[in-house]
Amino acid sequence: MSAGPTPAPAAGAPLYLVDASLYVFRAWHSMPDEFRDADGHPTNAVHGFARFLLELLERERPRHIAVAFDEALDSCFRNALYPAYKANRPPAPDELRRQFVHCKALAAALGLNVLAHGEYEADDLIGSALHQARAHGHRGVIVSADKDLSQLLDGPDEQWDFARDQRWGAAGVRARHGVEAHQIADYLALCGDAIDNIPGVPGIGAKTAAVLLAHFGSLDALLARVDEVGFLRFRGAAQAAARLRLHRAQALLCRQLSTIARDAPLGAAAPSFARAAVDAAMLADLCERLRFGPLTRRRMYAAAGLEYAPAG
Repeated sequence: MSAGPTPAPAAGAPLYLVDASLYVFRAWHSMPDEFRDADGHPTNAVHGFARFLLELLERERPRHIAVAFDEALDSCFRNALYPAYKANRPPAPDELRRQFVHCKALAAALGLNVLAHGEYEADDLIGSALHQARAHGHRGVIVSADKDLSQLLDGPDEQWDFARDQRWGAAGVRARHGVEAHQIADYLALCGDAIDNIPGVPGIGAKTAAVLLAHFGSLDALLARVDEVGFLRFRGAAQAAARLRLHRAQALLCRQLSTIARDAPLGAAAPSFARAAVDAAMLADLCERLRFGPLTRRRMYAAAGLEYAPAG
């Protein structure tokens, strides 16, 4: 039964957009391999992700939140454009894939909106959610350290590196990356992104990319006025002009790969992404199957707004 339309949020109400996969991978690499579920499978990533999620919920008490996961590990639309996209990354082991399922289930049990899609990455889901939510009065709080996501920042939006507890808005992107927030995709198109195996323009490094964008404003303007590049006053200007002419098509392709989508399908939670009802039975079952200790269970129940009654 429909609960009726969701009330419009207060002006500037924050929508927390969590780049979940970043924190799952971080937990996988940092947590000791001593946690096991009821079937004996490793759960170190789930335990680490649960601690992160609980701290976020306890600190912020978000009313609007979406938790985005990467399911498009090798089926993203970018792989069709460029088969080598992220080909430098080893496939996730089965032990980690199994834990991703538990992490998604845990977020859902807590009433958090889970976003995942076979053709779109978590970045695209976050970008699309923010695009829709802005029109309904939200500002975004992107919980991630990923520089790619800085391209989404505008107005009162914030990005939050949770581990370092550092926050910045669109105005703070230049100090971090040398370019404006809206130039991030063009910047990566020029200097590339080794993490995602995006080549950029050979011979154009981060400093040169920043100089070019400061002068021309955008990749399109740069390519349209490439004959001017050789006359700029920086070392290697003539060579940079030649490389840009030679690799024009590659630069445009790299921008496609670096640009976060704003039109990914998001499901019924959009556009407000209000926190949903807790699934108490599902939460209890997960706590049991994942063999969470009493302290973690107590925190889970408190975050869910439930009374915790330990067995026995």
